[in-house]
Amino acid sequence: MLPTEVQRILLLIGLAATGYLMILAWNEDYMQNPADAQYSSAPEPQPLASDGSVAATDGAEADVPLTPGGPVTDSAASDVPDESLIATSETDRPAPTETAAATDRLIRVETPELKIWIDRLGGDIVRAELPGYPVSLEAPDVPYVLLDNSRGRTYVAQSGLIGTDGVDAGGSRPLYSTVSSDYQLVGDEPLTVTLAADVDGQAVTKTFTFRPGDYLVDVDYEVANQTSEPVRASLFAQIKRDDQEPLGSNTFSLGPQPYLGAALTTPESRYEKLEFDDLEESGTYRVAVDGGWMAFLQHYFLSAWVADEDETNNYYGQKRSDGTYVFGYTGPLKTIAPGESGSYRSRFYAGPKDQKVLEQISPNLNLTVDYGFLWWLAVPLFYVLDWLHGFVGNWGVAIILLTVLVKAVLYPLSAASYKSMANMRRVAPQMKRLQERYADDRQKLSQEMMNLYKKEQVNPLGGCLPMLLPMPIFIALYWVLFESVELRQAPFMLWINDLAAMDPFFILPLLMGGSMYLTQLMSPAVGDPMQVRMMKMMPIMFTVLFLFFPAGLVLYWLVNNVLGVAQQYYVIKQTERAQEAKA
Repeated sequence: MLPTEVQRILLLIGLAATGYLMILAWNEDYMQNPADAQYSSAPEPQPLASDGSVAATDGAEADVPLTPGGPVTDSAASDVPDESLIATSETDRPAPTETAAATDRLIRVETPELKIWIDRLGGDIVRAELPGYPVSLEAPDVPYVLLDNSRGRTYVAQSGLIGTDGVDAGGSRPLYSTVSSDYQLVGDEPLTVTLAADVDGQAVTKTFTFRPGDYLVDVDYEVANQTSEPVRASLFAQIKRDDQEPLGSNTFSLGPQPYLGAALTTPESRYEKLEFDDLEESGTYRVAVDGGWMAFLQHYFLSAWVADEDETNNYYGQKRSDGTYVFGYTGPLKTIAPGESGSYRSRFYAGPKDQKVLEQISPNLNLTVDYGFLWWLAVPLFYVLDWLHGFVGNWGVAIILLTVLVKAVLYPLSAASYKSMANMRRVAPQMKRLQERYADDRQKLSQEMMNLYKKEQVNPLGGCLPMLLPMPIFIALYWVLFESVELRQAPFMLWINDLAAMDPFFILPLLMGGSMYLTQLMSPAVGDPMQVRMMKMMPIMFTVLFLFFPAGLVLYWLVNNVLGVAQQYYVIKQTERAQEAKA
């Protein structure tokens, strides 16, 4: 028969092993795998009615013009923004264009960075794939789908010309023609895809320009007025999306969730979020901005329309009656004289949240890499981490080096705190005697403890500083690892093949919990017995919490604890030797 103490230890080990296996099984069964997300092979263009307009859904409302500052209504049959957004009166609209089968309308464009599908009806981008970003490590040949219009999902980029004589006014989109339905960028020269249409005497060309190594697409309009009357039109560019979570997104997390919604820059705010709930309450959003951009954000990726910096544009957000949302802008109204030509220009980005690239595209667009309220600390942390990665070529090693660097910077403050903890260890026996003597008189106990601290020149709060100092850095680094697309699917070594995802076997969190327990053993027990018992529970609580944190973040905290234990041991021994020499 084994001794009772040995039986207890074996029972605890058995319970711990069982709990570990149960967590592994739960993680395998219930955590969504992005590789399971099924994508359609092609987008599904909207069907056309017999008159050439987009077919209305059941229960669609009549097209009611917006009134500035008034209620917002829209037609489910039309994706075109109302003319009131450009403050122009409504006159005769272009006649409906020809009909075409939806399956024959798609143009496919392929570059090393993008796979784009363009609908000839209106020239909208109805699908965008990112070949350089696999949907998961388990499916490396399946590109991430950013924009899509299939399987009941709606996420498209639309643009056109509205206003008094715009070819897209009134919801009747022009049906463009092209010389080919399949384009591929080869070599170092830009690829241009030209769409052409002739609507009521207006010869319109819509040109998409793709460049190698770039996720930014130029969208240019050229309108030749072949009529005897002036043509007045304005450019609109918008993102139309439903409110569903992106395919393959993780549905469970104990930490903060990535932002899903629109954002723009305004004269009052460099980075202003425009959430779905905002439009649920107000119905519409409008603001005038010189230049500017309108983006839709999700985890690691975004799409954005970037306006001409030399023009004042009206930005808007609106919830439509069919349950979808539109976020975009309209440019100023331009007049094209008879026999003359006019041009309109915008740019569209669909790709990763690369803050270095976004910063070059438009002012403040890099702020869409949202590091939270500690952005002022997270941004330099990212640049230091990126600089270290440039030397070692491994993001995990870069995180370790960053931890060492942070520890070195904080060493003077940490050393003072560890010295205070060493002094607390020295007076711990006297503290225990006081607690036993005044167990029934808490007021007298407090007085005697303060006298002891004063006599021995000990600061009881000094030992808390080592735990508090890394917390802002920890939170900032959490957002760096969580938001930076550079760390998406970044491997470290052995079983850690994605530093931005949780440890699949929970080994790092368990090691981190052990390092916290070791740190606690070296720290003096301060406070009443209840507080001491609560502190002993902290390693367990943190271990459970860190099970679902990104592996890179757990790695940072583990290395930080290990370095802290080594530093604490060194400072305590150094302080004890100094006390012995003094005695």
